This record gives sequence, structure tokens and C-alpha cells, in this order.
Amino acid sequence: MLPRLVVEPPDENNLRRVRWKGAPIGVAHRVSDITVFLTAAGMLDAEDLDLTDPELVEWRGGGPETWAESPL
Repeated sequence: MLPRLVVEPPDENNLRRVRWKGAPIGVAHRVSDITVFLTAAGMLDAEDLDLTDPELVEWRGGGPETWAESPL
């Protein structure tokens, strides 16, 4: 089974595009953004999702710990 959530590598602005079931759902700056996107996409238990589960999430260009420093 292919992962249903794909998080792309950071782009030149250190943002990561996120797709759920093949559809783009947002551009994340931090891991917590993914939960917000999934909730907005209709997932009721998004806050309970294990983002380290490789059967559910495909992290490209680094895992959930790979995020750019905030410019603020």
C-alpha cells in the first residue's frame, strides 16, 4: 500500500508541499501545519495521526524533524 500522505522536500523558501490521497492540501512551514491541513480536508482525528508511520506518510527530503528555521 502506498502512503496516503506525501510531504515534499523543502523548496527554495524552506516550505514543504503536502498532498493527501494525491491531492495538494497545503504548503507547510512546520509539522503542525500538516494537522491543520488534514483537519481542513475533513479528517476528524488528524491530531492523533502518527506522522512517523511510513505506511501512512512518505517524507521526501527529510523526515518530520526536517524543517527550516522560522524567519521570524
